[in-house]
Amino acid sequence: MINVQSPTAHGQWTTFDWWPPVGWWPEAARDLLVAGPSASATFVLPPTASSIHAARSFTTGTLTGWGMKELIENMELVVSELATNALRHGLRLPEPSCERPVHMSLVRRGPLVTGAFTDPASSVPVLRYPGPLDAGGLGLHIVESLSHRWGWSALSPHGKIVWAVLS
Repeated sequence: MINVQSPTAHGQWTTFDWWPPVGWWPEAARDLLVAGPSASATFVLPPTASSIHAARSFTTGTLTGWGMKELIENMELVVSELATNALRHGLRLPEPSCERPVHMSLVRRGPLVTGAFTDPASSVPVLRYPGPLDAGGLGLHIVESLSHRWGWSALSPHGKIVWAVLS
């Protein structure tokens, strides 16, 4: 687990162990599991545009270390889209006192890897069908086309996790 800083109700920072535990897996993708090694790695994304590049580099390094180079290209695309969404939509909060960083985790279970992002917003990720002149809106379509399964869950007391499983 990785220690990160989090503000208390009084604006002070405290340290806590961050999610995910080794062996975590999205409930909605449990039927995909097969036996094999487990590992996880977590990264905190600062709210800057350079975080997308950092998330891709973190993905490349982690998958290389796990001996899963064949997943790098597709996982980099998925991570780019999910990180962009988390930073763009997940940090728009009406109350600045609730701000928490975006966390990215890669979780290996056998030949499968989940890329997961937590953010403090409660907004739901939705597949959009943009018009031909729209500048964006296809990110979740890319995630859906490259992953075995993707989804999201609300986190208590606030926030959400968005994840995608690749092999």
